[in-house]
Amino acid sequence: MMSIRALPVSFLSISLLTGCQAVRSSQRAVEVPQRDLAEAMQVKADATPLEKVNAGAIEQTTQTTGYDGSYVKLDYPNGDVQPSTGVCADVVVRAFRKAGIDLQKELHEDMKKNFAKYPQKWGARRPDTNIDHRRAPNLMTWFDRQGKAQPITKDAKDYLPGDVVAWDLDNGLPHIGMVSKIKVEGTERYAVVHNIGLGARIEDVLFAWKVAGHYRYFEQKQDKTNKSRPGHRNQIVQN
Repeated sequence: MMSIRALPVSFLSISLLTGCQAVRSSQRAVEVPQRDLAEAMQVKADATPLEKVNAGAIEQTTQTTGYDGSYVKLDYPNGDVQPSTGVCADVVVRAFRKAGIDLQKELHEDMKKNFAKYPQKWGARRPDTNIDHRRAPNLMTWFDRQGKAQPITKDAKDYLPGDVVAWDLDNGLPHIGMVSKIKVEGTERYAVVHNIGLGARIEDVLFAWKVAGHYRYFEQKQDKTNKSRPGHRNQIVQN
């Protein structure tokens, strides 16, 4: 695993249409040396889906620098906005696509048959491939319906790399992100990859807000950790 240092940062609220919203709050940004960041993004030819998802989540932190919750007409399947922007749900969708799972398509196929089972918060009368998968409550419902929900606890050891976590922000709006394979130095917590207003970031925010959902889609292997490099504190999870 990779242990890192958390640094405090703050940002202002930003409005959006898809669910998650940046709030005026103090976060803990994770500082990852470039060599370790490059290593965390590496995907071997025989990589498992979990390894691909973990690398894909971290890779977004080098690409997605903005946030825009506007309604956008997308291709289907595999539709996406520009990789330089997105919302919180896009972090999960993009990471899963690295493992060959298109949540846009998966949600749409399920919503066509079970529309009433999904949140009715936006006045929609039918599924919409442009926006449904970009809404955190819809992703939460889909993971629940797939039987992927995990216990919600306050024990950091229960949250593993590749897990999807959803929160109720302090203003009541939903937010969603992914547990990374980077462990916060001096703790049992893994850092989170999420986009709450300033692009995809690696931050120590697992328990920053009330956890509203915890999901594990991919099979977890027992972690095997490398020894830290000489003069370096970071370690990388070997899934």
